[in-house]
Amino acid sequence: MNHSDRIEQLSKLKEEAKRGGGKKRIDAQHAKGKMTARERIELLLDEGSFHELDVFVTHRATDFGIDKQKILGDSVVTGWGYISGRLVYVFSQDFTVFGGSLSEVHAEKVCKIMDMAMKNGAPVIGLNDSGGARIQEGVVSLAGYAYIFLRNTLASGVVPQISAIMGPCAGGAVYSPAITDFVIMTKNTSHMFITGPDVIKAVTREEVSFEELGGAMTHNTKSGVAHFAAEDEKDCIALIRRLLSFIPQNNMEDPPFLPTDDPPERMDENLNTIVPENPNKPYDMKEVIRRIVDDNDFFEVHEHWAQNIIVGFARLAGHSIGIIAQQPAVLAGVLDIDSSIKGARFIRFCDCFNIPIITFEDVPGFLPGVAQEHGGIIRSGAKLLYAYCEATVPRITVITRKAYGGAYDVLNSRHIRGDISYAWPTAEIAVMGPDGAVNIIFRKEIAAAKDPEAERARLIQEYREKFANPYIAAARGYIDDVIEPQETRPRLIQALDMLSNKRDSNPQKKHGNIPL
Repeated sequence: MNHSDRIEQLSKLKEEAKRGGGKKRIDAQHAKGKMTARERIELLLDEGSFHELDVFVTHRATDFGIDKQKILGDSVVTGWGYISGRLVYVFSQDFTVFGGSLSEVHAEKVCKIMDMAMKNGAPVIGLNDSGGARIQEGVVSLAGYAYIFLRNTLASGVVPQISAIMGPCAGGAVYSPAITDFVIMTKNTSHMFITGPDVIKAVTREEVSFEELGGAMTHNTKSGVAHFAAEDEKDCIALIRRLLSFIPQNNMEDPPFLPTDDPPERMDENLNTIVPENPNKPYDMKEVIRRIVDDNDFFEVHEHWAQNIIVGFARLAGHSIGIIAQQPAVLAGVLDIDSSIKGARFIRFCDCFNIPIITFEDVPGFLPGVAQEHGGIIRSGAKLLYAYCEATVPRITVITRKAYGGAYDVLNSRHIRGDISYAWPTAEIAVMGPDGAVNIIFRKEIAAAKDPEAERARLIQEYREKFANPYIAAARGYIDDVIEPQETRPRLIQALDMLSNKRDSNPQKKHGNIPL
C-alpha cells in the first residue's frame, strides 16, 4: 500500500466514523426533533474549532454477538474546541450507536477529556443522550459510570461542569449530571429518572408517564434537579454559551470581563418608589435587579423552582456577579426548604469560581408549618447559613424592606462576614414584624384595654414608627450606610471596586461538614 492509498484509507475511516449508526438511525434521530452528536458539537463550538479525539476507538465486548457490530468511535464523540475563543472540553453521546449506551470504551473516552480539562483548567460540557449502561458488557459498563462519577466529584469546584440532557438519561447515568454545576434539559425530548415508569408500576403500582416522571418541566419545577428548561436543542446550546460568558475557565481565574456602555454612575428614580408604602404589599424583585445591573440583563438560574428566592448572574460595570434575592411576589419572599437549598447551592458555585455575591433582602422570616419542620427546614436553613458563612468572595447586601429574625442573620449579615451592608430607607430590621412583636410585648396591656383592637392598632403603629426602620441597626454599625434606592447601582459598583483585592480564608481543614 503506497502513501496515497494509506491517506485515502484514513479519509475513508474518518468518513465512516462520522456516519455513526448509519443513515437510518440518523433519520430516526432527526424525526424525534433531535440533532446528532456531531451536529450538536458543531452548533455549540466556534465554527471549525472542534478537535476530535479517539475517532478509531471501538468496543471490546464479545458476548451476545456484539463483537460483530463495531462502529468507529463507539457511542460518544469527544474532544476539545472553543466557545467565544475560550477552551472547552466536550463529550456528546451518540444515540445512533447502540442507543448511546455507555460501554467500557465510551467511559474511557469521557474520562480522558475530563482528565485533560483538570490539567488544563477548562470547563467540561456533557451532551447527554443515552439509553443507559450497555447491558451486553455487564459490570464493566457500571465500572465505567463510577470512573466518570469520581472525576465529576474531583473536578467539582476546580473547573465548571455543565450537563445538557438532550434525550434519555436514566438509572445510574443520572448521577453524573447531578454532581455537575448546571443541568439543562430540553422540553419534550429529554427525561431523567432513577427508575422508569414500568419499574415504578411494578413495584409501587403507581402509573406515571415519562414526561410527568422525569421531563424537563418536572425537574425544573418540582425536584429542582434541572436549572434550565430549553425550548429545543438550539435553545439549549445557546443557554450553554450564555452561561459560560458569566463564569471563569477554572477556580484560579476571575470571571470574564465584558465592557459595557451602561454608565457606572447611572441612577434610576423609579427605584425610589418601587417598594410599596404598605409593608404587606408585594412587588417584583426582578424589576429591582434589572434596573440596577448592566444593560438590564439578568440571567436567571432555577427560574421555575422555589420562586420565592431568585438566583442568577448579571454584570456590574462589566464584571460578572452572582445575585441572591427574595421575591416578595411569591410567598412574600419567605425562606423555606427548597429556597434555602437553591440559594445555598448557588452561593457555593459562586464562591468556588470567584464570582462576587450581591444579596437583595426582603425576608419576613422562615415559612412556618408542620410540613416544613418535619421536612427539615432547620437543616435546610442551616445549609444556606453555612454557604454564606463559608464564602470568601466579595459579599454585599442591600436590604430593601424586611429583614426579620434569624433570616436577617442568615442572609449575608455583617455578623457572618458580609463585607458591606446597605439598607434602603424602607428597610425594617427587627426580631419580628410589628404585629407579632406587639402581641408578645404588650399582651397584658391589650387584654386590659377598654377597646383591645384599637389599643393593638395604636401600639403596632407606635412600634412600627420606632423600630421598623434601618437606623437602629445603622447606629450599631450593623448597616454600613442607608442609601437612596436610586443610587444603588453606583454604590454597588464602587463597593465592588473597593473589594476587588479582598483576601479572606477559612481555617485549614480537609473540608467542613455542611448539614446535608
